[in-house]
Amino acid sequence: MSIDIRQLRKFIAVAETRNFTRAAERLHMTQPSLSKQIQQLEENLGALLFQRGSRPIRLTEAGRRFHEDALAVLDRVEQMEVTARRLSLSSKRIFNVGFVASALYGGLPTVMRRLMERRTDLDVRWLEMTSVEQQDALRRGMIDVGFGRIITGDASVTRVILREEQLFLAISPEHRLARRKGAVRLLELDGCDLIVYPSKPRPSFADQVLSLLREHGARPQEVHEVKELQTALALVTAGSGVCLIPATARHLRPALVYRATQDRDAVSPIVMNYRSKDEDPVIEVIKQVTRELFAEGPEWLEPAYNRLPSF
Repeated sequence: MSIDIRQLRKFIAVAETRNFTRAAERLHMTQPSLSKQIQQLEENLGALLFQRGSRPIRLTEAGRRFHEDALAVLDRVEQMEVTARRLSLSSKRIFNVGFVASALYGGLPTVMRRLMERRTDLDVRWLEMTSVEQQDALRRGMIDVGFGRIITGDASVTRVILREEQLFLAISPEHRLARRKGAVRLLELDGCDLIVYPSKPRPSFADQVLSLLREHGARPQEVHEVKELQTALALVTAGSGVCLIPATARHLRPALVYRATQDRDAVSPIVMNYRSKDEDPVIEVIKQVTRELFAEGPEWLEPAYNRLPSF
């Protein structure tokens, strides 16, 4: 017997209230009827979902996993309903783009504008999310393509490195490293107070930075974790530490001092993510538009600080 959406909603109500009576009240049904339907669900699955001997009742290990999956299914159904309603009101196809904020400083808005010029049937929607969140959003169909900075090992997602951007060190004018000229080595950050972002979810750009420093033998004296780039730069301005940022972000606070990193592996990739089995022709249009933009050599695409792999 297959599981329907109504069964999932009833199961979730019990899982959230941890009480059959309260769940039945929420669902506007009788408690005996709800208990019987949950038992039927367990019989169909061949697994106990609740430990009924405890008060409040608890989910079993199978129940906890089933709860996570049920929430994901309902979330996907809600997304499908929203998309269907939107499409019924518009002749355009909604194309959802996930992005990390720092990707906006390097041409992504131009790429999307040119995409819409070529594909006038698209209605592009922007969703800011971390690189890790993009992986989950792709699997669940919440976005059609994502632009992030972290390379993961998820086999269901294809990753294309559009460019690798040199990291820069952001420092206050009073910092000892501000007095020297030229590029800095990561080892020179040994003993410095370091500011990293984002603080969560992990892994993130923060972990990439911390891993790079470990590999080069630099151990920060103290690490401050903040939510976003703008906050990190504000703390650098306040003299709370130094921060490694992508090259295109160094124009955000002109009052700070910026030094290029000297180490060849001190780079941050811009990664385009999409579903591995997705044969959507829009993906190829995005790649083509991006290649054309790079070939034009825009001012922000500084050859000294960007590597362009073929894709």
